Amino acid sequence: MNPAEQAELTASQAVDAIKSGRLSAELYVKTLLERARKLADLNSMISLNEGAALAAARNIDSLVAKGRPLPLLAGLPIVVKDNINTADLPTTGGTPALKDLRPKENAPTLQRLVDAGAIIIGKANMHELAFGTTSTNFSPFAGVVRNPYDRSRVPGGSSGGTGAAIAARISPAGLGTDTGGSVRIPCSLCGIAGLRPSVGNGRDERRYSGKGVLPICHTRDTIGPMARTMADVALLDAAITGGPVVKAAGLAGLRIGVPSSFWTDTDAEVQAVMRSARSKLQAAGVTFIEMDLPGLWELDRKVSFQVVLHEALTDIPRYLAETGVGNITLNDIHDQVASPDVKGSLKEILAGTMASQYDDAVHVYRPRMQALYASYFGDNKLDAMMFPTTSLLAPVIDAVNGSSKISINGGPLVDTFATMIRNSDPGSTAGMPGISLPAGVTASGLPVGLSLDGPIGSDPKLIGIGLAMETVLGFAPPPRLAV
Repeated sequence: MNPAEQAELTASQAVDAIKSGRLSAELYVKTLLERARKLADLNSMISLNEGAALAAARNIDSLVAKGRPLPLLAGLPIVVKDNINTADLPTTGGTPALKDLRPKENAPTLQRLVDAGAIIIGKANMHELAFGTTSTNFSPFAGVVRNPYDRSRVPGGSSGGTGAAIAARISPAGLGTDTGGSVRIPCSLCGIAGLRPSVGNGRDERRYSGKGVLPICHTRDTIGPMARTMADVALLDAAITGGPVVKAAGLAGLRIGVPSSFWTDTDAEVQAVMRSARSKLQAAGVTFIEMDLPGLWELDRKVSFQVVLHEALTDIPRYLAETGVGNITLNDIHDQVASPDVKGSLKEILAGTMASQYDDAVHVYRPRMQALYASYFGDNKLDAMMFPTTSLLAPVIDAVNGSSKISINGGPLVDTFATMIRNSDPGSTAGMPGISLPAGVTASGLPVGLSLDGPIGSDPKLIGIGLAMETVLGFAPPPRLAV
């Protein structure tokens, strides 16, 4: 295969080619590293892992040559968001105070992929400290991440580097993290697929380990796999959980809720793509149930930021101590933060503004949200609920403030951050699983993402539905990049 053909391989195709001996893992890694260097202007990557990645690839090629048993992901290059601990590379969180943070081992969830044969080719850029949805990072070693479909636009965040790198064919798959939409928003704006796994109330309800990750808040944070296809997301999920690779569900007979409040105040082009996707799915046998969730938004407002801004005050210092850098304080991080919007968030965290509201948020209003969702799915016999991942297309980069105002359909200016997380935040707050997959592209070629949320613990079923919908909706076309 020539380099262009290699770059277009999905994760599943790449693993099959390596296992069969049709593609050298070492050659593939070299091709993608070179592509990363040629597309450095996207700022999708903070660091590359050339030496260790090539050594790991040579080891896989040796196993293939000797006819030895091969692990599930043998030779698969992945990119890893730079708030997930890696033994071979710094974990910076995209912030100056942690630029030289060197964890001693991989995060457990990442280690599952490495044990399955995945190869880390680098750390992906992100919104600084994961506190944002644009990945407009002002840290001098990170930079503003650009959307491969339009370099003047954001890729979404906070896992924007992972999303941009996968869309740009720098890697076929990778890991992000999701607190309020940080996996699914970049998936939507970059034309790829991703999973936010169940978190629930932690412990047995949490699908993936959250250890070894620079946190925002333990109640809501989770790692999530990202790739160009739902089939690849299912492959990574199986490697992480140790379970079987989920197969596609049948579309005929599926009952999918359509909550009207998730569809209002949405960009007209997003609406058009989503209506077309819905029509295709309905023709394939899906039954859509028009049913909203009364009271959901009021509950979310009483939980969402109360949890995030309070738990960060203790969760970040705890992580620093566990990672061996307890001498760096949250105040130190705040003092060196480069992005104006993130500095504002940290200032509010340090002020402890949510302390008085936290207990009610966690013990009163969050359980009510979970009960509302459980009733919504159960009473209406729904398999999932569907909505636009984001209510707007990828915004133009704000290279001054990092988080600007935006207008939808020519209306009044609204806050970009609040608008971008609107649809993904409630399910995150409740600890539910969610996926985003491409619904299609606009006339101008910008991707639109379709989201599905499901009951806590329904991850395999949700993945299966996404796989089935993917066969109907297809994939986003590759961005036009000169390499």
